[in-house]
Amino acid sequence: MFKNKSYIGISFIILIFGIYAVPKIVDRIKNGDVVKGNRLDNVGSKSSKDTKLITIGAAPKFELTNQDNVKISNAAYKGKVYVLEFFFTTCPSICPKMNMSMLEIEKTFFGNPNFGIVSITIDPTHDTPQVLKDHAKLLGVKSSTWNFLTGDRAAIMDLSNKGFNLYAGENSKVSGGFEHSGLFALIDKDGNIRCRKDEFGNPNIYYDGLDKKGVREIQEDIKILLEE
Repeated sequence: MFKNKSYIGISFIILIFGIYAVPKIVDRIKNGDVVKGNRLDNVGSKSSKDTKLITIGAAPKFELTNQDNVKISNAAYKGKVYVLEFFFTTCPSICPKMNMSMLEIEKTFFGNPNFGIVSITIDPTHDTPQVLKDHAKLLGVKSSTWNFLTGDRAAIMDLSNKGFNLYAGENSKVSGGFEHSGLFALIDKDGNIRCRKDEFGNPNIYYDGLDKKGVREIQEDIKILLEE
């Protein structure tokens, strides 16, 4: 009697398992995923969910003058992935390091027509188109899609502080007279700011242009965006 009830119970459990599991197994076989599990997936290449970058929102619009005295707007980068920074040519502190980081990025993607760099001065009174041209030559810039931009001071400060929310400002107490963020913004082909998540799942938003890890991460993410 009890044995019969046990058999009935076991049979019922097997039946429920079959109803739930068999269709899933069949689907895995059809999709060629029968040997894949969570652990195997983690060992293999990253899934699209792991590598997908966060979209923060549309990058602020701008129209400024480059080192060749040509008007350049964000529309010039439509269909391109680009990195944007704020700097100034006489900066004695973080800018030289940022310049070196940008040169490393330029070297990695040199010759790719779908990639560009935008460097906007926060000291437009001094950094005229000619000064920017000389600065680019001094750095050894080769890419035709790397624009050094200058223009109206108030507009640039608004673009930095209110548009991108990357701090820049005058400070007579610091060497050089200006202080600013050492962060890089990454913009995709559709003009959106993109970034990766940190270890807690929060958006990093910007990349550290002063840190090897930050430069490596932005290079990895540029590659992802170029393939999208």
